[in-house]
Order: sequence, then C-alpha cells, then structure tokens
Amino acid sequence: MPFQRPVLWVHDEALGPRNPALLAWPQAPALFVFDSGWIREASISRKRVGFLYESALALPLSLRKGDVAAEVMAFAKRHKADGVVSSTPVDPRLERIADAIDEQLPLELLDPEPFVALPRPPRLGRFSRYWREAESVVWEGFVSSAS
Repeated sequence: MPFQRPVLWVHDEALGPRNPALLAWPQAPALFVFDSGWIREASISRKRVGFLYESALALPLSLRKGDVAAEVMAFAKRHKADGVVSSTPVDPRLERIADAIDEQLPLELLDPEPFVALPRPPRLGRFSRYWREAESVVWEGFVSSAS
C-alpha cells in the first residue's frame, strides 16, 4: 500500500544524501534521533556523536534525542503520517527499533545502494574490521581500470 503522507526515519546506517528514503520522498518530513539508550550503553565516543551530528546537519531533517521508536511515532503523529519510510538496517539494534515502529504504524524499508558488494555480509562492530574486508574490493575497480 503506497503512503500518501509518510515521514522518514533516517538512522545512522544511512545518514547521507544517498539515503533511499530521502531520495524516494524528497518532500516528506524526515527525522534523525540520537538514541539516548545507545549512547549511554555503548559508550560511543564524542567524536562519533560529533560525526553523526555534522552528518545530520547536512540533511533536510529534524533532530531529536531519546527513545527512537517513541520519537519517530510522536513525529509521525505531529505530521499526521500514514506510514514511515526508512532504509533497511543491518544492525540488530536498528532492526528492533524498526520492528517497534512497524507495530504501531506501517513501515516501508528501502534497500540502500551498497557502497561495495562484499562476498559475505559485513561484520558489525568497528569500522576498521569492515574496511579490512571492503578495501580490496573498493580498489579492485580502480586498479583494473588503470591498467
């Protein structure tokens, strides 16, 4: 069922201009929520929070802090939304949030264009682990085109 008045939930896995929800619904109200529980539990660095904040400021969205699902639902209610659109998450924490949103209002998840096609799903956690697996694939195209 296509939405008439969706809101967009932009999460940290697709916090950029190529976010598929932002591309599909450029006029829809969008929201990024700093997950207060995640920040407290995961002890993410101030540098990471600063990076997320700067990335969010570059996008046409509203910023909130708190329980993500509750903030998304309050945002949807304020905008009289008939659904929520977001990008498909990989992180189990974000999948749980998506499920909680979908229990209250229909949620459409759009697959982002992958940065790189890895031979197996990426290992979550530190970016350096992901980059060790992705780097050779990323540069593969440049090396063969330079030859």
